[in-house]
Amino acid sequence: MKLRTSILAAACVVCSLPVLGASSAHATDESPSDKSPVLVVPIRGPISEAQFFFLRRAIKQADATGAAAVVLDLDTPGGALSATEKMDQALLKARMPVFAYINPNAASAGALIALATKGIYMAPVSAIGAAAPVTGSGQELEETMSKKVVSYYSGYFRSVAGRNDHNPELVDAFMNLDKEVKIGDRVLNPKGALLTLSAQEAVETIEGKPVLARGIADSVEDVIRQAGFSGHAIERVAPTGFESIAQWITVLAPLFLMGGIVGAYIEFKTGGFGVAGILAIVCFLLFFAGHYVAGLTGFEVAAVFLLGLALFAAEFLFFPGLVILATLGVALMAGSLFFAMMDFYPGAPPEFSFEVLATPVMNFSIAVVLAVVVGAVLARFLPELPIFRRLILDHSTAEGPSLAAPREALFCHKVSVGQEGVAETLLRPAGKVKIGELMVDAQSDGEFLPPGTHIRVLEVSGAIVLVGRRD
Repeated sequence: MKLRTSILAAACVVCSLPVLGASSAHATDESPSDKSPVLVVPIRGPISEAQFFFLRRAIKQADATGAAAVVLDLDTPGGALSATEKMDQALLKARMPVFAYINPNAASAGALIALATKGIYMAPVSAIGAAAPVTGSGQELEETMSKKVVSYYSGYFRSVAGRNDHNPELVDAFMNLDKEVKIGDRVLNPKGALLTLSAQEAVETIEGKPVLARGIADSVEDVIRQAGFSGHAIERVAPTGFESIAQWITVLAPLFLMGGIVGAYIEFKTGGFGVAGILAIVCFLLFFAGHYVAGLTGFEVAAVFLLGLALFAAEFLFFPGLVILATLGVALMAGSLFFAMMDFYPGAPPEFSFEVLATPVMNFSIAVVLAVVVGAVLARFLPELPIFRRLILDHSTAEGPSLAAPREALFCHKVSVGQEGVAETLLRPAGKVKIGELMVDAQSDGEFLPPGTHIRVLEVSGAIVLVGRRD
């Protein structure tokens, strides 16, 4: 009981520590290195959560590798407003200048994404604007709801535009049918219409300043030249097929965590290596791979998990009863799983806000609760199912009894304190004991107990049977 308490306590402590990871030294946007590349990120088709995952991964890659600048190659008819808001947040966190190239369309959500960049360039034949919110099927919103959505999001995106030195009034012109927008004495957009700018209209100068765009460019290379980065190499970032899958992995993170925890529990409680162990490995691999592709974590977090696993295994295989190794191992594994779900950017100081912590805390809590419930159910009923033996790979050897668990392997509820039996396998400290006609998974009270040792049941707690050498 003390061991379990120590392990849980350490896991909680680690979850409160700063994020695990290494920051990368890189050039700033004020003095970019001549050797640092400019990343070109294509944003094509409808704006969705998958586009957000891709953009976030690209921004973090640019930040971590010290890119001099990023160019968004935009061609979109619009898309989800929630994904647009997230993409703007990712762009605002970029530590290098980001430019938008409208090539050739930035309608609706595309216009709002472009406003989150430092500079906008237009293809010779292109357009930007018309960002009024509609339903997912393209229908107009009910009047009251439309006013509420436009009121809130026009304010939000005006803030985004103002931060990047774009005219905030353009947001109202893009989104709001009920507002006239003027620049000086000139009416840029009359009441009752949504603003859409052509390339020539976007670069027009009014009162000494372009309406929206810095210039017209024939290509991405021309954008890079006009932006002042002509001496830099160009790297293109392409979306991967796994990007969309990564979205679902992050959404279903609690289930993958639960599968890994339950699989590891069953594997620990049954001898040999079988389906449960494979399930745990697959679940944890998919969990880390999905969060890596989604831009939420790096390889270093997975390495910390493996280090924790190694320490945990060393405790039970070579140093039983030491406690500290298992405690540290569980803490490292729990901490790495938690931090893999946190949205940190390379080189940026950790931000432990409610927004950053809410998803990891919720996912981790759901996973632990589900794992406890499923683990308890399996411990109670799994041994009674005929399929149970088929889940374990038999590892019989000539030197001793098979480590494959018999049908009665988890009948802990039929064991009571004070019963006596014999160790069937080496307990170091976990192994198998025979009590009457039952073969039970058990754990010694600290010392190694070789096969054939007469034992006595000291404690039964849930699925854990604690035994000691019989006097």
